[in-house]
Amino acid sequence: MALLGLGRESRAPRSAILAVMADPTPPEMRDWGLVGSAELDRVVVISPHPDDAVLGCSHLMSAHPGVTVITVYAGRPREYPSPMERWDALCGFVAGDEVHAARRAEDAAALSVLDAHPVWLDFVEHAYLPRSEWVGANDIVDTLTKIISDLKATAVFAPFGLANPDHDFTHEAALMARDRVDPNTAWFLYEDMGYKHIPGLLAWRITQLFRKGVWPTPAAVPVDVDYARKQQAVDCYQSQMRALEAEWGIREKLSAPAPEQYWRISPPPPGWEGLSG
Repeated sequence: MALLGLGRESRAPRSAILAVMADPTPPEMRDWGLVGSAELDRVVVISPHPDDAVLGCSHLMSAHPGVTVITVYAGRPREYPSPMERWDALCGFVAGDEVHAARRAEDAAALSVLDAHPVWLDFVEHAYLPRSEWVGANDIVDTLTKIISDLKATAVFAPFGLANPDHDFTHEAALMARDRVDPNTAWFLYEDMGYKHIPGLLAWRITQLFRKGVWPTPAAVPVDVDYARKQQAVDCYQSQMRALEAEWGIREKLSAPAPEQYWRISPPPPGWEGLSG
């Protein structure tokens, strides 16, 4: 069986398939999905914008004080557009407001609730730039790689990268950095809050990763499911929540008792094809 057009060369050896099928619970299978405590000694979360890490990873940060959050697109534009950029207007900003400073202040307050530390990069988000000047993955990856290496991160959590160019570029840059840092670093993807609810989009990204040989697998990451603490952190983003509620009905989605799911990215186990007909 070749899956999704990957071809015969990607098939597992028949002996490996038969071995898995003969013993439905080989020793290694019992560890699939688990995350070792040592892997979470020094956690880094990569956030496209101020707010994305908290929206997608609050329970993770709540359980592991001292997480470093690298926010990629936290830079100030050379000038704010006139008329005001659409999203900023939805957030309640008006001409003359220092949006960049306000958003960093909101982010700092939210991360302090979760005992996390911000690292703001000075890349400017695409909404303020002509398309020819968008800051892509190749522009970001060297900076990300250096920070992750300097922090000696044992685990990195990056976004799936859905529906927004900045999210997409951040995702791509993270995958590139993964190949450049300590190979013992554990890598995970988190679901972009709001965008993950677009029908089929998360499944499309998972399929795309699968075709690239990157296997996202749901991981049982130890977290602190403290909804009140997450809400306290989220409420710090007063400007962003105004727009997110208007466009995405975000509060009802955040209030649902649904887990923050994290996905480990790693090679597939031997004999994977024999696990499903």
